[in-house]
Amino acid sequence: MKLFSPAISRLARLRLWQIEEWVNNPVAAQREVLQELVTSAQYTVFGRQFGFNKLFNVRTFKQTVPVHEYDDLKPYIERMMQGEDNVLWNTPVRWFAKSSGTTSERSKFIPVSEESLEENHYQGAKDVLTLYYRHNPDSGLLTGKGLVIGGSHQISQASEEISYGDLSAVLLQNSPFWGHWIRTPELSIALMDEWDNKIEQLALSTIPENVTSISGVPTWNLVLMKHILALTGKSTISEIWPELELYIHGGVSFVPYREQFRKLIGKNINYLEMYNASEGFFAAQDSPDEDGMLLFTRHGIFFEFMPLEEYGKKFPHTIGLNRVEIGKNYAPVISTNGGLWRYIIGDTIQFTSLKPYRIKVSGRLKHYINAFGEEVIVDNSDKAIAVACDKTGATVNDYTAAPIYFSDNGNGAHEWLIEFEKTPDDIALFAYELDSALKNFNSDYEAKRHKDIALRMPIVHAARKGQFNEWLSRNGKLGGQHKVPRLSNDRKLLEEILAI
Repeated sequence: MKLFSPAISRLARLRLWQIEEWVNNPVAAQREVLQELVTSAQYTVFGRQFGFNKLFNVRTFKQTVPVHEYDDLKPYIERMMQGEDNVLWNTPVRWFAKSSGTTSERSKFIPVSEESLEENHYQGAKDVLTLYYRHNPDSGLLTGKGLVIGGSHQISQASEEISYGDLSAVLLQNSPFWGHWIRTPELSIALMDEWDNKIEQLALSTIPENVTSISGVPTWNLVLMKHILALTGKSTISEIWPELELYIHGGVSFVPYREQFRKLIGKNINYLEMYNASEGFFAAQDSPDEDGMLLFTRHGIFFEFMPLEEYGKKFPHTIGLNRVEIGKNYAPVISTNGGLWRYIIGDTIQFTSLKPYRIKVSGRLKHYINAFGEEVIVDNSDKAIAVACDKTGATVNDYTAAPIYFSDNGNGAHEWLIEFEKTPDDIALFAYELDSALKNFNSDYEAKRHKDIALRMPIVHAARKGQFNEWLSRNGKLGGQHKVPRLSNDRKLLEEILAI
């Protein structure tokens, strides 16, 4: 099989010139995407409502079409889920990705058209492979199998023709036949609902395979790898899968997990970050030496970027690629070949490079702590946790934090509940290092902490093992892409978990 690897590498490199075309001309690529989207949808219900046949440039598109959140598009999506065609998109939409609902308590159903599958999700995956082979021309990645922990829900039927499930389930169900040859486990195991049994079946079915790559949420992969080591009696994963060379991650920051993966795997492998959400495949790491992920500008999605201070306004101002700045937080606003129009996805991103355009996910619009003007986002907290772990020898599995409000008895603070894999010898020292790192990463937090005037020292609790998973289970969110929000601007979530 190793002889096959150079041939695969050459095939992958054939696509490089196409990738380089949109990388080198991103603004032109985006204009073409918008024109294709508007032209395709001009005779849909939505297109007729907003006069798509008269929209000839970006300016008139933004002046005519309002910015939407999910509830704004929900009436259209409900019509589509009842089988009506030509509502938001001009080709029949028979699949919907059920979001875990991190922006609200309700589930969201994101339309997935044939175009969004082929030109966005699958095209993005092919481009990731091409970019990986560019940096690793002798890779044996496709001589083995990719371990994929699939969706946490079986596919459900809204009607005889309409199906839905979480994104990974939809992608697995619609993947081309050759995709099943290079993936493990079999589909019936990948889509199992019950996670205790699923981990057991995943382990038993994948141990004999030649696994060369792993992808999925870090927490569940850690659980799986530890179970595999327990079943086999081996010390490291590389003893079981000696050809393992790549871990693909996304959805949550990998910073708190990197050291655990290194120890469990037992050898150096490559790590690659992707930004693939229910709404679309947006970006992926194109170089192991660069901070950030390459923005995919020719994959059926038109991007706008909303400065955070615009969020909540009736007519928020957005900017294009030619006006973004490095290091500033933006909320992406997307229009897609699945029928989302000027849609706020709910994440916040920062640009790390402008030539080419690279981004990193910095948090969620509604996952932050700003009770005292400190504006702490997930990017700050992930980095601070990593520093505190490094300083104290601790290892963190998961965490969440919320504000303690001013009271007659004292000023405010942040309260942290942290599930440690390796608990620090001194929790107070960990809290000190966490606080120091947050001051270093966030000047607003540092200002509020000055002389304890607004904020006093953070309060850190060690959660018992499994406490976060128990909360997820009670809320029907155990498994797959579901995760406990890292930061909350109120105390509801924290108090629910503390009460378990």
